[in-house]
Amino acid sequence: MSPSRAARVQTVLSPIEPSELGFTLPHEHTAISLWHIPGRWDYWELSRDEPVITQELARYRDAGGSALVDVTPAGVGRDPAWLVGLARATGLHLVMGTGWYRGAYYPATLDLDRRTVASLADEMVREAEEGIVVEGLDAPVRAGIIGEIGTDKPWVSAMEERVHRAVGRASRRSGLAITTHAVMSAVGLAQLELFEAEGADPGRVVIGHADSHPRLDHYLEIIRRGANLEFDFLGMSFTPQERHGEPRLIDLLLELLSRGHADRVLLSQDVCHDQQLKRYEGNGYTYLQDTFLPRLRERGVSQADIDQMTIANPRRILTID
Repeated sequence: MSPSRAARVQTVLSPIEPSELGFTLPHEHTAISLWHIPGRWDYWELSRDEPVITQELARYRDAGGSALVDVTPAGVGRDPAWLVGLARATGLHLVMGTGWYRGAYYPATLDLDRRTVASLADEMVREAEEGIVVEGLDAPVRAGIIGEIGTDKPWVSAMEERVHRAVGRASRRSGLAITTHAVMSAVGLAQLELFEAEGADPGRVVIGHADSHPRLDHYLEIIRRGANLEFDFLGMSFTPQERHGEPRLIDLLLELLSRGHADRVLLSQDVCHDQQLKRYEGNGYTYLQDTFLPRLRERGVSQADIDQMTIANPRRILTID
C-alpha cells in the first residue's frame, strides 16, 4: 500500500511514510511578510532571500534536523513553489499549512463576510486532498496541516469564529491536524472549544505559543481536554520577557514532564523575522539543538523525553490516517 493511501505525512514534494520523519520543528516560517497589511506599520518580515534561507535550513539539517513545518498562511506570504524549491535544495521534509492567520491579516480576496463556514472548510479540504496547482510544477502541492490559525486579541472575534469553525470541520473531514496562534492569554481554550464543537479531535489540535502565557494551570487544562501544547517562542529575544523568561519556562516544562505529559508537548522556534537568522546574528533554526535541549539535559531531562517532544509528537501530529 502506497503512502498516499496508508497513514502518511504530506510534504510539499510527496506523501511519505511517518517513520521517515525524524527531528522536526513543527512551527516555523521560511518567508513571511506582515507589514504590508493596511494600517500596520511594524515592518515585520522574514525576507524571501533564497541563498540566505537555504543556508539557514542547511545548518538545521546538518545539526540533525529532518523536517520543518512552515505554517505561513495564505495572505502573508505562503508560496507553494517557494517551499518546493527549498525542499529540493535542502533535502528536508517541508510541510505546508492551509487556512488563514487572524482577523487583521485575512486577505481581501477571501471575501470572508460573503462566505459560509462550509465553503471555507471546503477550500481547506481541497488544498489537503487535491492540492494547489502551481504553474511550472509537475504536480499540485498539498497541505499537510491546518494553520497557523489565530486571533488578534485574547478572545475570538466574530470573523475569527467563522474561520475557526471551518477549521474544525476541515480537520474532521481531511484528517489534518490543527496548529494555532494563541499568544499571551488563555485564548487557546476558546479555540479548542470551537474546534471540538465542529467535530475536530482534540488530540489533533496543537495550541501554539503556550510559552508566551507561562501558567501551569493553563497547560494542564489544555492537556486535560485532550489537546497538545507547544512551546514555540524558544530562542526569541525581541523583548526582555523573551530574553529572560526561559528559566521559568524550563521549570514549567520539567513540571509537565514529571507529571508524565511528555507526549503532549511540542517544541519549536517560530523563526519569522530576518534578525532571527544566524546571518544577522540571531539563532537561526538551530536554537533547540545548540542551546535549549542541552539546557534540558543539564536539568536531568532524559533523551527519551527529548525524542518524544521533538520526534514522536510531531510525527503523530503530522500523520494523516
